[in-house]
Amino acid sequence: MADQANRVLRQGVPAALLRKLLRWAGLAALAISIAIIAFLIAAWIGSSIPRNSDWTEPDTGVEIMVETNGVHTGIVMPIVTPQKDWRETFPFLGQPNRFGEVPTHVAFGWGEKHVFLNVPTWSDLEAATALRIAAQGGDGLLRVMPYVRPAPSIDHRPVNLRAEEYARLVAKVEATLPAIPAGERRKDHPSFEPNARNYDAVGRYTLGNTCNQWVGDTLAHAGMKVGRWTIFAGGVMKWVDEPQ
Repeated sequence: MADQANRVLRQGVPAALLRKLLRWAGLAALAISIAIIAFLIAAWIGSSIPRNSDWTEPDTGVEIMVETNGVHTGIVMPIVTPQKDWRETFPFLGQPNRFGEVPTHVAFGWGEKHVFLNVPTWSDLEAATALRIAAQGGDGLLRVMPYVRPAPSIDHRPVNLRAEEYARLVAKVEATLPAIPAGERRKDHPSFEPNARNYDAVGRYTLGNTCNQWVGDTLAHAGMKVGRWTIFAGGVMKWVDEPQ
């Protein structure tokens, strides 16, 4: 048996096979690189094509904020307005925080359920989870975060909406929550972020329907000018002016 293996080695078959495997691996790597580049270019183009292209921001109205941490975006809304009192939907928003301050605003962010509940930081994201999301997607979840008088910044950019636009924004966020029987309390899930809570949400997270796409779709539903395919945070934030 050993003599036969030695003869195979001397004949150079393994070397030829290795060269073939390396050639295939090179072609596969090239194909993957081309696919990634094409995906990024498509995302940039998609985020640059506007919806509601004739929209202009009013001088006054209901002020919201579009927030980002560089990867994930969300929408910050006042807790109480004539259009909506969010304490009716999320009673915990009326409770003081650990410093005794009563929240004034609430941030909504939609994302993949497993990540929101089991991945406290990006460094904790396992390769198997990322591959599963890329291949199959995952269930949606709505993160609800109370704020106390959030200050405008490059990562929290204020935008004025007309009353009717804000009402549409509220309706779109509410539509993200599945219906519950009358009189029942909406179940929440714990959050790694202080004071925040998570709630089951409609929709499925995929590479083409990300947390940032949800933000873009929600803002567009309100009537705001925003890109058509905003799967990355930058695709959303480039439509919102930085505060002066």
